[in-house]
Amino acid sequence: MALFVLSLLILSSFSVIPFTHADSGMIGVNYGRIANNLPPPEKVVELLKSQGINRVKLYDTDSSVLTALANSGIKVVVSLPNENLSAAAADQSYTDAWVQNNVKKYTPATDIEAIAVGNEVFVDPANTTKYLVPAMKNVQSSLAKFSLDGSIKISSPLALSALANSYPPSAGSFKPDLIEPVIKPMLDFLRKTSSHLMVNAYPFFAYAANADKISLDYALFKENAGNVDSGNGLKYENLLDAQIDAVFAAMSAVGFNDVKVVVTETGWPSAGDEYEIGAGSANAAAYNGGLVKRVLTGNGTPLKPKEPLDVYLFALFNENQKTGPTSERNYGLFYPNENKVYDVPFSAKSAPVDDSKENVPVKSPSSHVGQTWCVANGKTSKEKLQEGLDYACGEGGADCRPIQKGATCYDPESLEAHASYAFNSYYQKNARGVGTCDFGGAAYVVSQPPKYGKCEFPTGH
Repeated sequence: MALFVLSLLILSSFSVIPFTHADSGMIGVNYGRIANNLPPPEKVVELLKSQGINRVKLYDTDSSVLTALANSGIKVVVSLPNENLSAAAADQSYTDAWVQNNVKKYTPATDIEAIAVGNEVFVDPANTTKYLVPAMKNVQSSLAKFSLDGSIKISSPLALSALANSYPPSAGSFKPDLIEPVIKPMLDFLRKTSSHLMVNAYPFFAYAANADKISLDYALFKENAGNVDSGNGLKYENLLDAQIDAVFAAMSAVGFNDVKVVVTETGWPSAGDEYEIGAGSANAAAYNGGLVKRVLTGNGTPLKPKEPLDVYLFALFNENQKTGPTSERNYGLFYPNENKVYDVPFSAKSAPVDDSKENVPVKSPSSHVGQTWCVANGKTSKEKLQEGLDYACGEGGADCRPIQKGATCYDPESLEAHASYAFNSYYQKNARGVGTCDFGGAAYVVSQPPKYGKCEFPTGH
């Protein structure tokens, strides 16, 4: 997620189901790479294809990634980063070269369908807003020069912070200082090129900041009483629809009620800092599972009921080098070792995500009854155990000092014993949350203290 407001797949026990249904919305995935432990692009493309994912959004135009996506059948959105906007706005020859080297070079083998020019530009501390529309126009002219303007659309992802008001949705409005300089010119450009407005929408942020006012069930697509918009009487059953309709209302207020919207980022973190209310794997599974089901029903939002909702989930992987709070590094649906972070039914007909008491607003050890531990599954392969151990002691942040040579839990010196200690440390560190004792099937929860030599396993951090 760019600039702290911040980049699918969703699995039905990982059954291969296409990410589009007739007359319904579309689900794609953001493939962010701010990490030093991700699989090579070729393996990532295999993962995408194995899950039936046919749309992916990138944050750059990395050559190895675009080459790996060639002839994959996956449609791609590429990005011109914010740091390139000033050059792109100033010089048509710059965008000519950029399009030739980063787009035309890879087509048609790589199916590039859109370019995101910048990302959440209005909150960019480098103050690149004034360059946005000129850069978009220059990129469009460059696409036309190479006869690519008919197949590739241009837009720019907007953060919801561009809105001055979003509640009730019918009162949605853009910040006044953005309207004339950039909002209207951008929407006019999108209208003329038949492009969608890209929007990054995160109900998690709204809920975390207003947990005393917003129902968690309303944020997670669960059964709830709903909210009626006092301005137009429309009833909202989930927070994401309300956020999107606030954008539609804001566009209508400035004379652009015919521009369509695509949600280029949304997601829910599987872990977060103590103050990040609502972060946790159970809530992430509920949000993403509910979102997939909602998108695949084919309905639009209350304000635009006949326009299917298209969404790119954030994100494919947990990215260990992202800065900011813990949540920023925990939006992934997969760990870097390609194991799933949690299960989400992926089918419009799937059973709803279990409404268990694990789905709680505040993540804390006290929300779990009784003592439980996480141990390695001795029947799984040594390779899978080692992968899980490496992850737990690495990106997972488990305390693996006690299993170092000479330390208290080094004996017995076995992979199963060491993996069990590391898995349990990770599990306890994450407040024994749902999905934190899995490691791709290499671990499971027990209710009796594990016994490996004289080693004592902690029950909390």
